Amino acid sequence: MAVEKKFLRKSMNDLKVKKFLFKELERASVSKIEIQKTPIATRIMVEVRRPGVVVGKRGKSIKDLCNVLERDFAIENPQIEVIEVAKPSVDARLMAEKIARRIESKPNVKPIMRMALQEIMGAGALGAEIRVAGKIVGKGGKAKTFSARVGIMKKSGDQLRLVDEGHYTAHLSAGAVGIRVRIVRPGTVFYDKKKIDAAKAKAAEEKALAEKAAAEKAAEPVPAETVVVEVEETAEETPA
Repeated sequence: MAVEKKFLRKSMNDLKVKKFLFKELERASVSKIEIQKTPIATRIMVEVRRPGVVVGKRGKSIKDLCNVLERDFAIENPQIEVIEVAKPSVDARLMAEKIARRIESKPNVKPIMRMALQEIMGAGALGAEIRVAGKIVGKGGKAKTFSARVGIMKKSGDQLRLVDEGHYTAHLSAGAVGIRVRIVRPGTVFYDKKKIDAAKAKAAEEKALAEKAAAEKAAEPVPAETVVVEVEETAEETPA
């Protein structure tokens, strides 16, 4: 039981740390945060759009963050590793944040969603889905939900884990608006696609073997026909 409580406390503390870092590093546009505890340190990997904001001048921002994590969250020897997101246009959380900023600037939802989908697919994504829900207009307006999708998208099952999902909240005068983005990143191969490809490959292999066998058979030399000569034996009478 003590082990379970310890694990639960650690999980709760990790959630608090992530929540703090997402808020503290908002200007850097955070995509993901992972926490790994090792025997000598606690590695905190932060994927961001703008790494310079996290690092700060001569690494001062990172040092200050490490001090806060050690003091306020009891993180042992925190080591923050900053990773720049290689392709922000196919990162679900960063795209959700981008959509939120645009809606906050000008709440014209449909064109913003179309532009975002074009950007995502233009970056090589196999599929994308955007959902915006909340009260867009002011007094007297009703909450609405807008959805748009292009390309391949999985909605349930184990394969959903292969879909990158990100959330962000836009704050308008009418209220909060939730944005959810799902992206099937370039190069993603789903299990059912693997099965189909394997079946196609097997069928192609069997066809190739059959064609090869037919070609080999056609190339075999045809044996010459055996000519059977029947010899008739006739008895001749010798004249006396």
